[in-house]
Amino acid sequence: MTDWSAADLPSFAGRTVVVTGASSGLGKVTAHELARVGAHVILAVRNTAKGEAAAAEMPGRDSGRVEVRPLDLTSLASVRAFAEATDQVDVLVNNAGIMAVPYAETADGFESQIGTNHLGHFALTNLLLPKITDRVVTVSSMMHLFGRVNVKDLNWKSRPYFAWPAYAQSKLANLLFTSALQRRLERVGSPLTALAAHPGYSATNLQGKTGNKLGTPVWLAANRFFATDAAFGARQTLFAVSQDLPGDTFIGPRFLSYGPTGPVGRSPLARSTKTAEALWSLSEQLTGTAFTL
Repeated sequence: MTDWSAADLPSFAGRTVVVTGASSGLGKVTAHELARVGAHVILAVRNTAKGEAAAAEMPGRDSGRVEVRPLDLTSLASVRAFAEATDQVDVLVNNAGIMAVPYAETADGFESQIGTNHLGHFALTNLLLPKITDRVVTVSSMMHLFGRVNVKDLNWKSRPYFAWPAYAQSKLANLLFTSALQRRLERVGSPLTALAAHPGYSATNLQGKTGNKLGTPVWLAANRFFATDAAFGARQTLFAVSQDLPGDTFIGPRFLSYGPTGPVGRSPLARSTKTAEALWSLSEQLTGTAFTL
């Protein structure tokens, strides 16, 4: 591990990067830094007005290197429309997410956290895969350490819903997806790589949007005293996006939320090939998408 930072990013001139959830937080910083080093950045966002406001602050906006396009990960129709309208992409950054929100369902009937954080990105990746030239980076979380993936009830239909376990399940799913995708890429001899990153505990708008009247003020207070800033959190993603790394590498701060950036460990459950393959099969059924290389 090193004291690498976004200042060490290589040139991305001539390369195209899609960043989901790039209108705020980690995604906005990620997109901004990649635009700074010359990338053509596509801000894939649910709220295009917020996306346009974020894009206006980014280098290259006036020259057309930064564009905003609608993507609602809670709607498979929106995911398909985005993928169909997208040409060649060098890097896909699956960054968008929601955290510990009250129970809700997506347009396709999925529990909103697994639907947004995993299934939407699963479908997007599979649909874009033939157009990607370099890598897929998926943003997970330290909360994967507390996650359990229940393939028999992924969408919390037959068990009591709890917001934090649902979030942890979705973040564990991100890592299992990354591992399963890398195995498939290697199986067909693809040069593409699948990687994951986690920001540690970074202060973003997620902590203010839990929908929990009691929990949200606690999180916002904790942000002031314990959290790193979004630039530090995005550093982990940018490292995974830009560095020469083996497939299925997981990037984060050395000491969970602090310290230099580099490869980090994951929970034993995140290394389960059996669970990863079961989740992949279920995700194919639920989204109607499949590995297409």
